[in-house]
Amino acid sequence: MRPFLAVAALAAALAVGPSVLAASLRTFTVDPEQSRALIDVGKSGAFSFAGHTHEVEAPLTSGVIHLDTDDPSHDDVRLEFNAAAMRVTGKGDPASDVPKVTATMLSDMVLDASRYPGIAFESTSVATKGPPAALDLSVTGRLTIHGKTQTVTAPVSVKIAGDRLTATGKFVIKQTDYGITPISVGGVVKVRNELNITFTVAARER
Repeated sequence: MRPFLAVAALAAALAVGPSVLAASLRTFTVDPEQSRALIDVGKSGAFSFAGHTHEVEAPLTSGVIHLDTDDPSHDDVRLEFNAAAMRVTGKGDPASDVPKVTATMLSDMVLDASRYPGIAFESTSVATKGPPAALDLSVTGRLTIHGKTQTVTAPVSVKIAGDRLTATGKFVIKQTDYGITPISVGGVVKVRNELNITFTVAARER
């Protein structure tokens, strides 16, 4: 009788296990209209004080977030951005400069957006940075830009209100890691290799 009870208990545990996991794992679909990624493009060189820095917005087109507040190791994130629709916001720029700066950014000198129209991020690991209830996470994943894929890690703060999720964070990438040569003007003023990226991702549970 005891062996039978042990087998029955094991079978019950296996049957309940997946349902418990499913109950704690929540799926959120990204809301592109409420999400944004901003890229701070700075200057370097002997005359870096000349000219302007640029702020660029990368529109988020789609994405899915799986979130398990009990065990972040089950979390994953997939995001898609439209490189061809990236734009210079005009912050810090004369209005007359915005069209030409945007055209240069999308050209084959930088993003080559006609050849590489998409930017993608797919997480490979998620870990907590503090108490689980705080939802302060460290997200590592593969970021693909300009046809090149590199590993990035970002601290991410997550807030949940009902069926709505908002994730914010920031990280730094180097253009040269993605096969992009920073634009130079006369050899004395050029775009900084490092780009500071901040993001807000809004999503709704489905």
